[in-house]
Amino acid sequence: MEFSGKVALVTGAANGIGAGVARRLAAAGASVVVADVDDVRGEAVAEEVGGVFAHCDVRDPRHSEAAVATAVRRFGGLDIAVLNAGIATGFGLGDDFDPERYRTVMGINLDGVVYGVHAALPELRRRGGGHIVATASMAGLMAMPMDPLYGANKAAVVGLVRGLGPVAADDGITVNAVCPSFADTAIITDVKSALESAGMPVMSVDDVVDAFISVLRDGKPGECWFVQAGRPSAPFTFPNPPGPRTATGERVRLDRDPIATTPPVTKES
Repeated sequence: MEFSGKVALVTGAANGIGAGVARRLAAAGASVVVADVDDVRGEAVAEEVGGVFAHCDVRDPRHSEAAVATAVRRFGGLDIAVLNAGIATGFGLGDDFDPERYRTVMGINLDGVVYGVHAALPELRRRGGGHIVATASMAGLMAMPMDPLYGANKAAVVGLVRGLGPVAADDGITVNAVCPSFADTAIITDVKSALESAGMPVMSVDDVVDAFISVLRDGKPGECWFVQAGRPSAPFTFPNPPGPRTATGERVRLDRDPIATTPPVTKES
């Protein structure tokens, strides 16, 4: 069994993609902590997969810490953190803008990933490495005119993963994002019929779960994998932005990260 002996935490695991990932990992031998705010459905999924449920509002960092502690207490550690909890926005920046709802959406879709990473890293380091996979979106890789706020928080998740990936790799931890297009989950309930009428394919949850498993098998540090209907999932290739030039027009080549906290190693002459 591919994940036999591994311990996984999955947030947003009471429904949709999170529940699908929890089921797939458990079927492949992993012990799974099902984390969600939906106690009834979360408990049911946990029982189904032979795991344990943790009530977890990802907007509160203490909840993520408690969910990780549950993994350690019940199963002895943590190897995989799938930070999947997310909600749709449902409003824009015009007259319908609501600052309180904005904080809720950003708290779940972005802060929840940040708090989950912060809580998981120490335990993954204790295991000598592991995996963090965040659910982003194609909205984080391309313009999202129909919901720019959703695009903003998913683009932030993509940026977090790309920046954290090389750093965490030093501890044997692979950090990735999965970026699905429209999948058949509750998050698209209000727009599903419009999508289908426009000819936009709606993927099954299993299609997206396949991508998560592929990332856990083959993901390299900082990669963000796209998930589109009718195409095999793969890492998205980001174009390089223009680099700086000197006053004389030559390319600037840096010997080290200019904002790194560790000073460069120098040799005595």
